[in-house]
Amino acid sequence: MESPQPNNPVANPQSTEWTVQKILTWTTEHLRNKGIESPRLESEILLAHARKCERIQLYTNFAEILSEEVRAKMRELVKRRVNREPVAYLVGKKEFFSLDFLVKPGVFIPRPETEALVMKSLEALANRKSPHILELCSGSGCISISLAKQLPEAQVTAVELHDIPYQATLANAQRHKVNQRVQVLQGNLFEPLPSGVHYDLLVSNPPYVREDEMAGLEADVQHHEPREALVAGEDGLDIVRKILDQAGTYLKPGAHCLLEMDPAQTQAAMEYAIKVGTWSEVQGFVDDTGRTRFLSARHQP
Repeated sequence: MESPQPNNPVANPQSTEWTVQKILTWTTEHLRNKGIESPRLESEILLAHARKCERIQLYTNFAEILSEEVRAKMRELVKRRVNREPVAYLVGKKEFFSLDFLVKPGVFIPRPETEALVMKSLEALANRKSPHILELCSGSGCISISLAKQLPEAQVTAVELHDIPYQATLANAQRHKVNQRVQVLQGNLFEPLPSGVHYDLLVSNPPYVREDEMAGLEADVQHHEPREALVAGEDGLDIVRKILDQAGTYLKPGAHCLLEMDPAQTQAAMEYAIKVGTWSEVQGFVDDTGRTRFLSARHQP
């Protein structure tokens, strides 16, 4: 950050009477000048974290003069955000489907567009009683846990290869009190699954970034989020193809497979699913921006 200025409530610890409102105003402008996309929202999230309160409480305490302890914490958070550390890592959580999920470096940060995958999963299971759900590449566990919260009779199996996100899925299942219904397994895709179990739904937001795309990603993602959760070969479809090739062994007849990917990949993925020969009703569906980001197919033995 810049050298302390008289009108800089975050950087200058000697300033007096810097209120919640003044610090929010200054931080918003500072983040905007540094190219942060949502400066006001992020300012509120960071200050609420520094003050150990909910964001709404900032608005009911605009006139409060913040302590040096809070301002020191805020200074550190703002400095790290300017260096492009993701907000979710700075505060240790990310909201998804109206739930807070614990995240830290090494855990892929949930994206709002993935909420459409949860909604489509709920539609697919509308007529299934006590469904058994399989999620691959669980990351934080946000998909599995959101489905378990929405479907009290469901049994969910979440599979994650890497240790840090595996532990995050375990922690989040316990945090949201669904750990009795969300089984978390560590391993590569289908490898850790018990034999003889068949699922009503397979859902996954797998790695799908092309090798040559990595260098062009935003600094927040490129330098801080786990590469293994992002990159999947030259065309980004390595994991998607493995899932489509192997999933039929683990699904009930008519079970749905729902996958997220780059909208530019959806057509190729649908063509591959048809080529596999064990999928019917292969189609794409859109995210909230209208882009065809997801593949839907049904297992047809």
